[in-house]
Amino acid sequence: MKSILVIDDEQSIRESLKGILQDEGYRAVFAESGEEGLTQVREETPDLILLDIWLPGIDGLETLRLIREDFPEQLVIMMSGHGTIETAVKATKLGAYDFIEKPLSLEKVLLCIENAFKVGQLVEENRSLKEKMAKDRDMIGESEPISSLKEQIAIAAPTSGWVLITGENGTGKELVARATHNLSKRRGKPFVEVNCAAIPEELIESELFGHEKGAFTGATAMRKGKFDQANEGTLFLDEIGDMSLKTQAKILRILQERKFERVGGSRTIEVDVRVIAATNKDLEEEIENGNFRQDLYYRLNVLPFHVPPLRERQEDIPLLTQHFLAHFCSQEGRPIKTLAPEALEALMNYPWPGNVRELKNLVERLVIMIQEDTITRAHLPEAVLGTTTNSAAASTAATLKEAREQFEREFIRQKLEEFEGNISRTAEAIEMERSNLHRKLKAYGIEYKKS
Repeated sequence: MKSILVIDDEQSIRESLKGILQDEGYRAVFAESGEEGLTQVREETPDLILLDIWLPGIDGLETLRLIREDFPEQLVIMMSGHGTIETAVKATKLGAYDFIEKPLSLEKVLLCIENAFKVGQLVEENRSLKEKMAKDRDMIGESEPISSLKEQIAIAAPTSGWVLITGENGTGKELVARATHNLSKRRGKPFVEVNCAAIPEELIESELFGHEKGAFTGATAMRKGKFDQANEGTLFLDEIGDMSLKTQAKILRILQERKFERVGGSRTIEVDVRVIAATNKDLEEEIENGNFRQDLYYRLNVLPFHVPPLRERQEDIPLLTQHFLAHFCSQEGRPIKTLAPEALEALMNYPWPGNVRELKNLVERLVIMIQEDTITRAHLPEAVLGTTTNSAAASTAATLKEAREQFEREFIRQKLEEFEGNISRTAEAIEMERSNLHRKLKAYGIEYKKS
């Protein structure tokens, strides 16, 4: 039974509300003053409060302010026989859900209460969803590399410094960016993500800065860009190493001046944005090759974070696997599956060139396709089980970079065979940009059919 606290000094109001609220199945609690009402709030924690503006002692607005200080999500409906627009605006700014004028229409009171509870339910559902999403985006792992990274994030996140995240594809750079935002002073503001590699060159400026109506063919209305959308929050520039030199120059100017003009516009727009950038490329090498601006690199690289590949934190594989099993079994409505020891051993021995993303995709596939409750070694794909070949190749490598390249070459070759040489399907399966896959194939000398 939901409880409703009525704070009103008029006995007739309290009596009339008592009858109607009890008839509707609510538990009614009453207070005659603001001071008594505050005591009842702390003792009863009511689901909703009906609060009169004019009260002896502290008035309703001050009572509302004090309630919201201690209980910021408390649903409160204000009542007044001397209501003005100014008073209603003040009450709304202090956090009141609604404002009802006296003499009270009991039908309107009940409708207002019903709507307030619906809003409260939506707020609770929204909170639960956010908590679930946050849990799904947790950085799973207790290895030394990941523990060290979590410590760095905890120290750097509350500051205003810009962040550059490096790491291979699939290591979880976006999770690091979101964790940094969620632990920062901007956590209540927008987190806006831009995949610089996925946006065509001719559209990147419009995407980042927005455009004015008529700026180009098809621009039928003014559109805000990502910098606008992220104002007072965080802008995550993913795969910034794939951004053209022309766009890099404009980004640098915005970062320095904190203002820009929309495409086709002349009005200067000022923004307050914290930039977090990420890349899977060696930007120092890109600078040497003339593909990345040195001044932009130094501007972004204030707080550098490196996300370790999964092969450097293998002790986290059991934790990650259990996390993904629980997640996908719940998502697909399946009983929780277990992993046989020999299957886990195979996962531990695999080098994971696709990193955590590859492990996540594999677990999802196993949850969907395997009917048994226990996943055994026999259920694992050949690419994972064929680690003896990969291990032998790795043993001949002189450096970690060479070993990584050999693992990656063999992984791509096997995937290409699996999809009969089809580039588009292979790129989609391993979650790599088609153009990037073409470059890898050319660099490794892997033959393939044109598609």
